[in-house]
Amino acid sequence: MSQLKPIPCFLLAAGRGERMRPLTDELPKPLLSIQKKSLLEWHLEALAKARIQDVVINHAWLGEKIEAALGNGEQFGLRIQYSPEGSALETAGGICKALPIIAPEDYFLVINGDVFSPNLPIAQLLETASKMRMDASRPLAHLLMVPNPVQHPEGDFYLQGTSVSNTGFSGAEKLTFSGIGIYHKALFKGLVFGAPAKLAPLLRTAMEQNKVSGEKYLGPWHDVGTPQRLRELNAAYE
Repeated sequence: MSQLKPIPCFLLAAGRGERMRPLTDELPKPLLSIQKKSLLEWHLEALAKARIQDVVINHAWLGEKIEAALGNGEQFGLRIQYSPEGSALETAGGICKALPIIAPEDYFLVINGDVFSPNLPIAQLLETASKMRMDASRPLAHLLMVPNPVQHPEGDFYLQGTSVSNTGFSGAEKLTFSGIGIYHKALFKGLVFGAPAKLAPLLRTAMEQNKVSGEKYLGPWHDVGTPQRLRELNAAYE
């Protein structure tokens, strides 16, 4: 096995968290806590354990509170930088704006700041990034897919083997995108810097070119979307 080369990570933390109100009226959603640890802290500890060193976090709503809480990342053994957004730029727009700070050689890891996945297989994802790097076809994305949760029963994309598609075909299973993926910087090359842009259209175009792979993840994963779900997770992990 080739030595795993570290890749940078981008944490998405710019959302307003409307469904989480009133909890998010005075606190950004990714700073909400499960067992006295914020959602972002859970991610940062996992990244440090996997020996990722460079992390960039975007923010918009109450972003100064994120910077105050996490600082430069020294307490986690990480180097954290920030990509402030005046107003949220959506996922792809936020990534595009942050790319000069992320400064990936090719691939980088992206994680939604508002998902809770305490056993996130980051080391396994780093191995996948190494394989993508050696793939002559230069895949543009690798998505961590999960079984459809009750609040999203229709799923997002189809997975057959390691191939992800936007359209159904025989033997494919429709799953939910976890908000965790590995992307090549070239996926975002057509975007306008500082302009809002959604990620799904870019992924669908890449899928049409057979440049998106994926895997089904059966470990714990939760979209922390409502105050009730936050309460349930705190109780479940007590």
